[in-house]
Amino acid sequence: MIKATWLAALALLIAATAPTADAFGFTDVDRRARELASRPYVKQAPPLPKALKDLTYDQTRDIRFDPARSLWREHNLPFEIQFFHLGGYFDQPVRIYEVVGKDVNEIAFETAAFDYGKNKLDRSQFARVGFAGFRVHYPLNATPGKPAYKDELVSFLGASYFRALGQGQRYGASARGLAIDTAERGGEEFPRFEQFWIERPAAGAKELVIHALLDSRRVTGAYRFVIRPGAATATDVQARLYLREPVAKLAIAPLTSMFFFGENQRAPSEDFRPEVHDSDGLSIHASNGEWIWRPLVNPRRLLVTSFALTDPRGFGLMQRDRQFDRYEDLEARYESRPSVWVEPVTKWGAGRVELVQIPTPNEVNDNIVAYWVPNAMPPPGTPLDLSYRMLWMKDTDRRPPNGWVVQTRRGHGYHRNPTSSDTLKLTVDFDGPALRTLPVNAPVQAGVRITNGQSTDLVVYRNDVTGGWRMVVELRKQDKEKPTEVRALLRNDKEVLSETWNYIIPLQQ
Repeated sequence: MIKATWLAALALLIAATAPTADAFGFTDVDRRARELASRPYVKQAPPLPKALKDLTYDQTRDIRFDPARSLWREHNLPFEIQFFHLGGYFDQPVRIYEVVGKDVNEIAFETAAFDYGKNKLDRSQFARVGFAGFRVHYPLNATPGKPAYKDELVSFLGASYFRALGQGQRYGASARGLAIDTAERGGEEFPRFEQFWIERPAAGAKELVIHALLDSRRVTGAYRFVIRPGAATATDVQARLYLREPVAKLAIAPLTSMFFFGENQRAPSEDFRPEVHDSDGLSIHASNGEWIWRPLVNPRRLLVTSFALTDPRGFGLMQRDRQFDRYEDLEARYESRPSVWVEPVTKWGAGRVELVQIPTPNEVNDNIVAYWVPNAMPPPGTPLDLSYRMLWMKDTDRRPPNGWVVQTRRGHGYHRNPTSSDTLKLTVDFDGPALRTLPVNAPVQAGVRITNGQSTDLVVYRNDVTGGWRMVVELRKQDKEKPTEVRALLRNDKEVLSETWNYIIPLQQ
């Protein structure tokens, strides 16, 4: 009886479409993207019913999918799929298909699959509105000898954003398939995934394959995601893009995060927490082997900076502070937010990693964006192929093998005459294998370069408490109406001991 009930539920959930001649794959999505790019953009979705459109964020969150109706639960597979309801900010539906060999079946939306919580809604008004997205569940944190609970692994919600988790992590930074003209005067365009095709995995599968069709006014694209859960969950991305018309800035592999305040920037108002952020720095690994670390800030004005590179080895928004006492937040648990690393599989050529930092008055807003911008973009209709891997990390964060920045702090300690001082003092702690093996009297020096400023004092010495090394640089701005940039690394004679610390002092800070 139970089995019959499950089969009936599945029949209601899945609406069959015509099967393809061969197994569905990336070439099928590519063909659709190429066809779309040959004609003007048409917004597909009808307006959302007012009853759903007027829902607040919390009211939308109160609508929950019934876990008993998870896709593949009756097959006892390691992966399961649950779905998100439209409402509030999430007002554009996506079409979702299940792929089983030659068969492609669209997942039918049903109000009966959802619990609407405290919301008083007439379900008949939106019986066919569709899904806002979906999430993948997997026994990511399974404990040997205990029943395998399927944790949330990946979420695609709102058609533009997605995020993933590795073992022992909580959601923080997120990603997008593509961004256009971010931080440009003409405004940003948000290409969205209009359709998804999820391949049913085999029993005992260790990876999940998802295809997606991207569309917007000026670009279409075919995407293939291969998701491999683990301590650092990996997402292998294959993409082919088609421009309908030229764009000023094509942002590849965009990452988004939040930085409110940290050890390098005091809280704007009294707060019991020492730090509040999903990420505390941008890390870059250049093709020449150099590692660069840019601590994040919450600026008073929009701050856009970039790093010119050729064939980068990787970049990411990282959460290096992993101790609970750095945050003291029992609810948010910022120490468990993932670092997100983008690693090109193919050579990306010449371009830049761009960092956008947006002022925010609270921790609700994602105010940090980082992405790759190629120097050369294809003409409309010509495909642009991309392959890269995304790693959602915690204890396995990418970092240089020799030494790295542990913390950056601003402000004077003891000062003879602080009221008349026009200087800034920056204290930077470094750690790593190359530094810990040095004798106390090692002739460690800091190579410092300052743009729009002049150093008035510079010292480097061993941190006897941590075993690392500390650099203290005091500087004076030249033009107070311009930002100041400071670059520094540690070296022992000609041997480079650390990554390059690169800090921006924004205007009026």
